[in-house]
Amino acid sequence: MENSVTHDGIATLLSNKTLDSSSVRPEIVVQVVDLKPVGNRYTFSANDGNMKIKAMLPATLASDINSGKIQNLGLIRLLEYTVNDIPGKSEDKYLLVTKCEGVGSALDSEIKSVFKDSTGITLKPKHEFVAKSASQIINEERGNAAPAARMAMTRRVHPLVSLNPYQGSWTIKVRVTNKGVMRTYKNARGEGCVFNVELTDEEGTQIQATMFNAAAKKFYDRFEMGKVYYISRGSLKLANKQFKTVQNDYEMTLNENSEVEEARNEEMFIPETKFNFVPIDELGAYINQKELIDVIGVVQSVSPTMSIRRKNDNEMIPKRDIVLADETKKTVVVSLWNDLATGLGQELLDMADKHPVIAIKSLKVGDFQGVSLSTISRSNVVINPDSPEASKLKSWYDSEGKETSMSAIGSGMNSSANNGSRSMYTDRVSLSHFTSNPLLGEEKPAFFSTRAYISFIKPDQTMWYRACKTCNKKVTEAMDSGYWCEGCQKKDDECSLRYIMAVKVSDSTGEVWFSAFNDEAEMIIGCTADELNTLRSEEGEMNEFQAKLKEATWSSHLFRVCVSQQEYNSEKRQRITVKGVSPIDFAAETRLLLQDISKKTSQ
Repeated sequence: MENSVTHDGIATLLSNKTLDSSSVRPEIVVQVVDLKPVGNRYTFSANDGNMKIKAMLPATLASDINSGKIQNLGLIRLLEYTVNDIPGKSEDKYLLVTKCEGVGSALDSEIKSVFKDSTGITLKPKHEFVAKSASQIINEERGNAAPAARMAMTRRVHPLVSLNPYQGSWTIKVRVTNKGVMRTYKNARGEGCVFNVELTDEEGTQIQATMFNAAAKKFYDRFEMGKVYYISRGSLKLANKQFKTVQNDYEMTLNENSEVEEARNEEMFIPETKFNFVPIDELGAYINQKELIDVIGVVQSVSPTMSIRRKNDNEMIPKRDIVLADETKKTVVVSLWNDLATGLGQELLDMADKHPVIAIKSLKVGDFQGVSLSTISRSNVVINPDSPEASKLKSWYDSEGKETSMSAIGSGMNSSANNGSRSMYTDRVSLSHFTSNPLLGEEKPAFFSTRAYISFIKPDQTMWYRACKTCNKKVTEAMDSGYWCEGCQKKDDECSLRYIMAVKVSDSTGEVWFSAFNDEAEMIIGCTADELNTLRSEEGEMNEFQAKLKEATWSSHLFRVCVSQQEYNSEKRQRITVKGVSPIDFAAETRLLLQDISKKTSQ
């Protein structure tokens, strides 16, 4: 067996990767190629002449490597091993060798596909070739290594999972998987700048690193997306959940004295940007939560760039809305801000007719138009990503999705809990819950579900506004003719009407006023604002407008509402806004009543 590798050995171990730890694994001989240190472990490529697979040796085998029992270009017999997926690349595998033995001295070259017989491949070492152990090779390479490589050879690389705030000096080896923009801020201590990056190590663990002022200016240009770095002399603290973007209990801060060295020309098992996609029909559960989400979808439409005035500093900033769809047959509006709106947004507009797939990391979920998404400074957008999720989504859209009728996730929340929006049967309260708690929603908006009747719709109220057909923002009459949209910065000959109305609702415990916007009001009234306006303008003995409002009165609905506090004439008032309307499911209502009865009888 000496000086011979197992024919198709890599294919054999890949076919047996599902064996459990108690199963007998075949003993396979492979050649060790490109043996390198990574922290206190070693990586190499296992070669059988036909195939190679990335592999790793644990620290327990370091003595065999240093003594020369395991050599670069030498042969080893695999005794105990497992085949694992590379994080983020399920189609790629790596071999973790926990026990092996050297069976042949180092050869003078890498074994190629030269078969001698059906059992193995043989290549004799040259007599003049002097075998060197890995430790000898490393010592010779240290003098010529780049600074980053010397750092790897002389200092132990710590996995991110092992770091904590009480640890002494450490060095990590990580890939930049997301880079935020440089932001300025102003507070009581003065003005400054800040930016952050998301870092991922070879085990797939992530951490967010933040840099302020001088450190931010020093490292902003040095950190580049996708590149790998050695980092040391940073500090850790517990992560602020409000600004947390990765799954890690800690966050890192780098200062002017931190060391950041690019790891050049080194092969690593470090994944690219990791996404944790949320299907569009499940976004409702994240409304107004601090948790950021990732989404993937097919671009349905892209709006022109709009200019929005920011409230805190009155600055005009660019915004662009895109509509995404996925296999749940739901759509959602994503607002791109600042550079994403002008740069990437224009790129999407140019290719909108091709309906590209985009993946977006770190989005905030809001309640505008029911459910909406918005980018933040550290959001990352990838057009047509090379991933199984993107391929599957594009295949679905090309085969059936483009012909499928889509509906907006925010247009009426179904009473079933399976659609991802909060169920109409959770957080159920009666109307007295609002009237008896006038300060409800003072600290932050509160969400509830309730069942009530529409008891009154005031006919002479302002029930709609003139809206832009592109962005749905309010328009004004132009000087000559048509309508001017401040959001789109353009004039149009026509506009549409969109509901903004108040309705009184009642149940057995009391009555309150609800504010309803376009989609929810349409479900209450039963027609669009344009259609209702037409009925109001008709003349005759039979007033169809009044009849339509009367028809909507004393109808029962399930409502999903948001309760907040608004200031009017220096006085805070409770405002209840309808976020979803559903018809009564009497079977589900019966089950809910039975549950309430069983709870009361068991007390």
